[in-house]
Amino acid sequence: MLRGGTVGRRFTILYAAGFLGSGIVLLSLTYLMSGVRLSTRAPEDLPAHVPGGPSGLAAAEQQIRDLQSRLSDAHGQQEQRLLVASLIALAVTAGLSLLLGRALAVRVLRPLRLITAATRRISAENLHERLAVTGPADEVKELADTVDGLLERLEASFAAQRRFVGNASHELRTPLATIRASLDVAVAKPEPAAQTVALAGRLRTELDRVDHLLDGFLVLARAQHGAFTDRTLVSLGELTREALGHRATDFAAKALVLDTEVRPAAWTRGSAVLLSRMVQNVLDNAIVHNQESGWIRVTTDGDGSEARFVVETGGRVLDQGQVDRLGQPFERLGVARTGPEGSSGLGLSIVAAIAAAHGGRLALRARPEGGLRVTVTLPAAAPEGDAMRAGMVA
Repeated sequence: MLRGGTVGRRFTILYAAGFLGSGIVLLSLTYLMSGVRLSTRAPEDLPAHVPGGPSGLAAAEQQIRDLQSRLSDAHGQQEQRLLVASLIALAVTAGLSLLLGRALAVRVLRPLRLITAATRRISAENLHERLAVTGPADEVKELADTVDGLLERLEASFAAQRRFVGNASHELRTPLATIRASLDVAVAKPEPAAQTVALAGRLRTELDRVDHLLDGFLVLARAQHGAFTDRTLVSLGELTREALGHRATDFAAKALVLDTEVRPAAWTRGSAVLLSRMVQNVLDNAIVHNQESGWIRVTTDGDGSEARFVVETGGRVLDQGQVDRLGQPFERLGVARTGPEGSSGLGLSIVAAIAAAHGGRLALRARPEGGLRVTVTLPAAAPEGDAMRAGMVA
């Protein structure tokens, strides 16, 4: 029984058992010590000469027997009352033991609960926070200091990783620009060879892919760093309308049927540039990995606490276990999701990072009928008067 359940429950049982055991021992000693019986004298020990002769002796013996009987009855009643009182006291002691054991368990485990709650609040976006437990140098403070040390090492590791991605992406743009300029010079020569032109075209395509990949790395690093200086009130509905307008040609190229329900109530606060990129990535993912003559349903709405951006697509039935991994970098659903477009596999991971950096979340669900449902949920923000009227007019 002590091996199962929570630590608080085990502590409660242990404390209650200790208090109850002490009460049982105390009541048992009290009961045993109260059980000393009065000694009596047998009739044969009485004096040989009793005034009044044989009749007086018989009367005295009878009185003694009556007195012994009454004393025995009184002692039995006393023992019975003491036993009942002891059982009642034992029941009360059991109840008080549980209450006191629970109170002590809560008191003892309170610092651990505070440490657990504080640790849960710390994620990759706020690794700078520390538990900073104060008090005597006991086991609890030692545990808290150990967790703080671990968080400090994790923060340094995450920061180094983000700096590396950002610096590497910036540094790689210079040689890419040089290669692109060299290709332009080679093709610009009078009467360039056909092989040179074909090679330059293929190299430009690959350079575009690498440039797109580096751009994704930069956006991902910025989103994961979470330090925005351009936080402002943003309408997900307006961002969605702009992104849909820019992709009208892409919808027509695949003959996709578009169903939209864009509401102006989806307001949030954050980086307009990153949130716009988030919306674009979700739409691009829906277009690129959709089937010919398929459909896309786009919805934005919100309430007092959340703003939601939802994109659904049709297609084959997907495995939820594989879908759950799409929020990680370079994850794809097999060859069918790579395609000739050369997807880098960073699109949804960037969406997840941007949503998390804004205090939101990305949810990916495989539709039972086939296809994918992408839901981005962000904290809602109350629109200002001018922004509200502008959204309603749009």
